[in-house]
Amino acid sequence: MSMTRFQKTAVAALVSVLFLMFVGAIVRVTGSGMGCPDWPTCWGCLIPPTSVEEVDFDRLPIERFQQKAKRMGRDPSTITEETLRAEFNPRHVWTEYVNRLCSLPVGFFSLATFIAAFWQRPKRPLVFWMAFGSLVVVLVNAWMGARVVYSGLHPGVLTTHLALAMALTGMLVYCAWRGTDRPWRADVEPSKRGVVRFWAGVLLVVIVAEGILGAQVREITDELAKSHIDMPRSGWIEELETSWVYLLHRSFSWVILGMAILTVVHGRAHVRGGPGRVGWVIFAIVVIQMILGLVMSQVHIYSWVQVLHVGLAAVLLTFVWLWNFGLAPGRETSQS
Repeated sequence: MSMTRFQKTAVAALVSVLFLMFVGAIVRVTGSGMGCPDWPTCWGCLIPPTSVEEVDFDRLPIERFQQKAKRMGRDPSTITEETLRAEFNPRHVWTEYVNRLCSLPVGFFSLATFIAAFWQRPKRPLVFWMAFGSLVVVLVNAWMGARVVYSGLHPGVLTTHLALAMALTGMLVYCAWRGTDRPWRADVEPSKRGVVRFWAGVLLVVIVAEGILGAQVREITDELAKSHIDMPRSGWIEELETSWVYLLHRSFSWVILGMAILTVVHGRAHVRGGPGRVGWVIFAIVVIQMILGLVMSQVHIYSWVQVLHVGLAAVLLTFVWLWNFGLAPGRETSQS
């Protein structure tokens, strides 16, 4: 089934968000979140410097940095010219800068989706409001990006940042799915639709909950990176196992695996043609995530595994949103 022009625009916005989440994971793993001490500029420049000698500290509003940091609960005395000079790391600077550049397509395609949604409004008003909501979330998350910088990567701010991103994927998936007269729908037995939709909803809830727990675990690893500079990453596992958040996150993954199996079972039993590509993709990503989790908990916390784990979690959530929308009753049915 070919996509409409509006659907293609919404998909472009969705893909740009998923790509940004992968890049954001790289920023977190490399510790580059504070690569730029200011926002929206970076070290007072539109294009950041490559060495500390190129930084004009007289142009940096350090007092304003301190005032904003104080309002956000950070000790302002930790922000001085000397500390900023010592913290300058060109790799971190450019990693964070690339992350900011990758946010530009998100804003552009979200705005384009919203504008295109005006033509959807007469027939599909909810699509319009979802497109409007996605644009609002993008703008709020951009503002949250500034708070992340000035708060010194405050845990609560980071978790809220992620929660908004998860909501954004749902809004854009809905726009991409419903922006046509004949959206994809799983052909479910009428008498079993309620049961299948119920468990699909439970799967969505547990994945969102696992994502929030994962954000908390990443905050713990961020703190370990700061406080255990000389400790190898392999030694983090013992530290993590003293945290109930980590243990709950690790154990909860088995619940998600069980729910993914249930998705396939229900798909094979009650959906014409089986779970289809969407159901099998969900199951495959869950299995891969389990393997990545086992590698990190039993072998080593590799940076590339962390990035892949976070990025695939966003992709998984996207397909689970689509699975839930596709199970909604409608006059048209088609299997994908």
